[in-house]
Amino acid sequence: MTSPGTNPGRRRPGSRTARNPTARSASRHAQTHPVPREPERRRLRRQAQASRIVIPSSLTILAICAGLTAMRSAINGDVDTAMALLVAAAFLDGIDGRVARLMGATSRIGAEIDSLADAINFGVVPAMIIYFYFIDGHDLGWVLALIYCCAIVLRLARFNTLLDDDEAPAYTKDFFVGVPAPAAAICALLPIGLEQQFGDGWWTSLPAVGGWLIFVAFLAVSRVPTSSLKTASIPARAVTGLLVLVAAAAALLVTFPYVLMMIAIAGYVLHIPYAWRARRWVASRPEHWDDKPAERRAQRRALRATSPGGRRRRPVINSLGRLGLNRPTGQGVPAARTTGETTESEPE
Repeated sequence: MTSPGTNPGRRRPGSRTARNPTARSASRHAQTHPVPREPERRRLRRQAQASRIVIPSSLTILAICAGLTAMRSAINGDVDTAMALLVAAAFLDGIDGRVARLMGATSRIGAEIDSLADAINFGVVPAMIIYFYFIDGHDLGWVLALIYCCAIVLRLARFNTLLDDDEAPAYTKDFFVGVPAPAAAICALLPIGLEQQFGDGWWTSLPAVGGWLIFVAFLAVSRVPTSSLKTASIPARAVTGLLVLVAAAAALLVTFPYVLMMIAIAGYVLHIPYAWRARRWVASRPEHWDDKPAERRAQRRALRATSPGGRRRRPVINSLGRLGLNRPTGQGVPAARTTGETTESEPE
């Protein structure tokens, strides 16, 4: 029986009755799955964060194990295995940070482990491989190994310090300050590659090995800019050529791995002047600090194609030079003969 003035066919908005299955299900869900309180939420977030950092931290630990095993193999005389393990350590070091960023698992402990792994794999291990392979028994050789180790540690400390500089311009992310530790480790092992490929020679003597080790240590702690691949982009027209180079590198890796190593080191050293010029160019032009590397390269090409007076240089036509013909100027000024060089009209 209903009370007077009420309509049995209507329900007040928001009222829950036994006839409303949605409200009944929500009530049952709330009873069986209570909403966690704030301390419980924080604990669950920490649990999820800890589970995510397992994979990138495991890659870093594997890199440390590979580096230390490489040193053990070098002591036992198995140089090929030592070199392969060191390359594997460099590869693992290159992907652990990317995996952490992709998984959203970046953490302070991961960064500290990565720095320690770099100091071991690319500072201690290469120096010990060179020492036990070439300069064991020489007091000067031990001093050279210590110098290289300390240089790599100082380079890593400076790198970590620069990461905390929030006021640095955006273009600084495209360059390293000095040769990075993995590249320095591969470069330091060049005498071993030369000895394995060509046998003993002047390149295996103590002055040559020690001088090269000091040179690499200097590049690591210097302020010479080197390119960073983190922000590198591949133009569409260069994809085919890059795939051909990858195939050639894979073939050399299987047949002549030390030749591939020497080519890679030579290419890396030769790219340093280019990186120095690129960094100096962008540092002197604040309007391009926020541009992408591809945009800055396009700007440099456009400036190179323009003469100092602001006019665009005419392209060289070699056929005119071979025939001994004059280039028409369109200004009534006789043009010089083209002999394979770009000519400009003389000012009146």
